[in-house]
Amino acid sequence: MSMGPLSAAIHLFNLVLPALAVAVLLVLGCKVFMRKRAAARGTLAQIAINFVVGGAIIAAGLVWLGRDGKMLTYAALVLGCASTQWVLLRGWR
Repeated sequence: MSMGPLSAAIHLFNLVLPALAVAVLLVLGCKVFMRKRAAARGTLAQIAINFVVGGAIIAAGLVWLGRDGKMLTYAALVLGCASTQWVLLRGWR
């Protein structure tokens, strides 16, 4: 059975939805809980960068593990996005 373009788009959106949710919640959480930190980029740029990193991690997890939705992929997603946000907030300072 073949998949139509709308169905394929919905499947792709559902694949990267966790990356988008983590990116948005991480950046907004940093805005609320870390008010004194100056970010190197704006809010939308931080969300976009975290989303791209998260999407790449999910794609790598899909290729490496053979299916999506594995807890190892989600753990790597959280660690990867948190590390990226730490760099964007210049956490070493």
